[in-house]
Amino acid sequence: MARPNAGTKGVPRLDRETQILDIASEQFGTYGFAATSVATVADLAGISKPLIYNYFGSKDGLFEACLDRGGALVADEIERIARGDAVGIQRGMATLGGMFALLDGRRHLWRLFFDPSAPTTGPIADSVTVYADRIGKLAEEGVAELMGLAGNDDLLDISAMTSVWLGIVDSLMNWWVEHPNESAEQMMQRCLRLLTAIVGEGEK
Repeated sequence: MARPNAGTKGVPRLDRETQILDIASEQFGTYGFAATSVATVADLAGISKPLIYNYFGSKDGLFEACLDRGGALVADEIERIARGDAVGIQRGMATLGGMFALLDGRRHLWRLFFDPSAPTTGPIADSVTVYADRIGKLAEEGVAELMGLAGNDDLLDISAMTSVWLGIVDSLMNWWVEHPNESAEQMMQRCLRLLTAIVGEGEK
């Protein structure tokens, strides 16, 4: 006998796909690819497993769809900020602020891209690479701008500082995930205090 909550009548496909991706993204981002099952996602969505397979083809396809949506959200936001007037440190802080605001309530999206249990080859790995490269290029552009303001155009220095910046962003995001009571605004204020402490120390 079919489960009473397995039907999808009256729900447009786009709305159903959005619901599935919302639930799957949270499960994958919280518990990891290996520990998340299609059955769990289907139960939480109140639909059947075959419907998920019909929409996304496989568990890998579902995860890839979550990656594509999350990656586009983050990269689009960083690109939006890059097109603004902020430069140097101000651009970096604006980027952090934009990401905190974007991911507040869905911080699990960040961890989709750093899941050690996800496949390391194939379409999923390719998707991670696409968005990592897109975000990395924006980071390098911002860092080059910052270094240029300081009179430094050394390519290796820019490369090293880009790695430092990306590491800082990743560390802050992971810390935020582990402290769910911290709001986006509280995180932004914390980052401003940390920056002030670093700059102040350097002036002594």
